[in-house]
Amino acid sequence: MDEKQTEVFHVIQTSESQIDDVPYRDEGLSKDIDYKIDDVPPWYVCLFLSFQHYLTMLGGTVTYPYIISPHLCIPDDDPSRGYLVSTIFFVAGICTFLQTTFGTRLPIVQGSSMGFLVPIIAILHLPEWECPERNPNITLTQEEAAEIWMPRMREVQGAVIGASLIEVIIGMTGMVGFLLNWITPLAIVPTISLVGLSLFAEASHSASGHWGIAIFTMILMVIFSQYLKDFAIPHPKYSSKTGWATGRFAVFKLFPVLLTILLSWALCAVLTATNVLPKGNPARTDNLLSVLDKSPWFRFPYPGQWGLPTFTLAAILGMLSGTLASIIESVGDYYACARLSGADSPPKHAINRGIFMEGLGCLIAGLYGTASGITSFSENIGAIGITKVASRRVIQYGSLLMIFFGMLGKFGGIFVTIPPPILGGMFCIMFSMITAVGLSALHFVDLNSSRNLFVLGFSIFMGLCLPKWVQANSGEINTGYELLNQTITILLSTNMLVGGFIGFVLDNIIPGTDEERGLLTWRKQTGTDSSERNFSSKSYQLPFISKYLKKCSVFKYIPISSTYEVGIIKEKFINFKNHFKKTKSVETNNVC
Repeated sequence: MDEKQTEVFHVIQTSESQIDDVPYRDEGLSKDIDYKIDDVPPWYVCLFLSFQHYLTMLGGTVTYPYIISPHLCIPDDDPSRGYLVSTIFFVAGICTFLQTTFGTRLPIVQGSSMGFLVPIIAILHLPEWECPERNPNITLTQEEAAEIWMPRMREVQGAVIGASLIEVIIGMTGMVGFLLNWITPLAIVPTISLVGLSLFAEASHSASGHWGIAIFTMILMVIFSQYLKDFAIPHPKYSSKTGWATGRFAVFKLFPVLLTILLSWALCAVLTATNVLPKGNPARTDNLLSVLDKSPWFRFPYPGQWGLPTFTLAAILGMLSGTLASIIESVGDYYACARLSGADSPPKHAINRGIFMEGLGCLIAGLYGTASGITSFSENIGAIGITKVASRRVIQYGSLLMIFFGMLGKFGGIFVTIPPPILGGMFCIMFSMITAVGLSALHFVDLNSSRNLFVLGFSIFMGLCLPKWVQANSGEINTGYELLNQTITILLSTNMLVGGFIGFVLDNIIPGTDEERGLLTWRKQTGTDSSERNFSSKSYQLPFISKYLKKCSVFKYIPISSTYEVGIIKEKFINFKNHFKKTKSVETNNVC
């Protein structure tokens, strides 16, 4: 999680304003960019810079399978954990290429989202999906283990696919702006912050294997990301204009997660080789080497590799909370990415198309079985600001690298052998940052208002309290209909949904001034009072087909078309309404 994610909340509601107005461009940032969004660096430069982006998203992507695998009942020594890592990289590569080419066309990486993790865990905590108790004296074969975890995976796949279809519709119909108009800072705060708060048990469980290693990992992360973030390593740099020069590379700011994992992993390897850590200790690096041995060198992920997805209405409805949170975060990411790239602010059709493409990405993720949805990666947006490289082509090269490494079975198997205490330390940092990013939206709100304090405190407290009770007493919900019981259980077990919904409702029904609720500052900073003038930068035009779209006037009514005209449907409706009133008035006069 990067500090750039805080920009999510500074630009969320621009979907009805800045997107429709004359575009904003940060000229200061634009001058600092070495490669702008439409520039095409030499292929070898693209390859190096794309690998850098790949390393940036590596830490956040690898941690997801570690969290979800135990809930899917995948054994620790099962090579399927490595297959899951590879599948996530493979799908992330496909979705990144689609987003940068046909979506927003911003240099933005797609990857697995922690926002989907909370509802997925809620689904897997239903009584029928709880992991069976295992006899430690009995070793299951890979086929026997698959019969346990694959049905759970297929249930998650169906939920992701069902929710992704709704996201596709939201993007295709241009409903993004309408939805965001009703979402206020006091609805955002509990939704995002509860993602981090609700995962404290996962972090604690992983770190408890060896708290010494976990604390060492946290200390390294704090040093790299906070104390050494401005320390840059000098290196030779060549430019065709100025020749050779000395550049500076902020390695600690760009790769704090990767460096922390590598150094902590190296320490565990030394302690393992010297037998300081006893046999079987979770911090040893040789516990899961068998996974690496069993993993094939090459494995091509394919749709339905875990079987045909199963669809349950309760699971799909529960997954919607993750989808809506992903939409909110992604809209903010689009503007943050455009600003750091020195590009024009994305027009409305690009926002609609970006959400549409993310919905399509979640659909692909569901078909392949990543046990997650797909969303924009804020870490890589921050990397643009550091590297000063905003070329779309670089990210497209990076997507090809993700696809390639996703086909290397051994590559996925390597990450499975990372000791859990290291990941526990990383989780403590990452989940706390997610919580802080959620709370950062409070600077819009008047915290001296007892009304706001009530909405904030009650929504967060109930977002923790009610799901905890439901998970411990799921059998208490009995409406007489099993499907309804499951639906209510999943919804009430999802912390971010409970807290966000309570905050959303209370903030919209309890009397309060716009200034008190933070809406004046919110709209002023995000520009939601701007006029509805359409602008379409060439950077956001669809490749190959834009000239054909311009020739056919019907496409200006389609929200994801690059020729979409903002407000035209509204204008047509007003004209029709006025014409209807005039016709009715004439008919009334004739009757008289």
